Amino acid sequence: MDTLVPLLVTDLFGFEWLTRLVRTATGWGGLLVIFVYSFLIAFALPGVSEIVLLAPLDLGLPQWARLAIIILVSATGKAAGSVFAFHIGQEAKEAGPVIRALERSRFDVIEWSQRRTVEIARRWGYAGLALALSVPFFPDTLSIYAFAVLEEDYVRFAAATFVGSMGRLLVTLALSAGVLAVL
Repeated sequence: MDTLVPLLVTDLFGFEWLTRLVRTATGWGGLLVIFVYSFLIAFALPGVSEIVLLAPLDLGLPQWARLAIIILVSATGKAAGSVFAFHIGQEAKEAGPVIRALERSRFDVIEWSQRRTVEIARRWGYAGLALALSVPFFPDTLSIYAFAVLEEDYVRFAAATFVGSMGRLLVTLALSAGVLAVL
């Protein structure tokens, strides 16, 4: 059910074609599709980034090398998209009307996300962001934007999102292997 909701939201907003494109991406050109999808999912698209692991790329490489390349390309795309989100967050910090509108909303998104993010940032810093992004099937856009509004170091932010994105895909592979071993 948890993975169904992002897919329904993706279908609702008309991005199902992009998810299908990733799931059917083949050859070396498929890596560009994975990069673009990962870039977009970091800051704009609802959905699950783990879908890139299902891309049937035929690169003429062993399975482990194919997966390693997918993970590196996806993590690079997500880090680039996160830096874009980071820039938007930096601009939003300075845009008083945006913050005031969010503060007046029914749910105090700013207060909640800042409180949670500050807790994670104080305790774990950028490592906390990387750990938060390593949780499979959990939408990470909120974490990315929350950190983007509070932090100021583009390079450390990009590194944390890269590591977190790689970690997320590696954890997903490990969980999948464990489930398959049990079956």
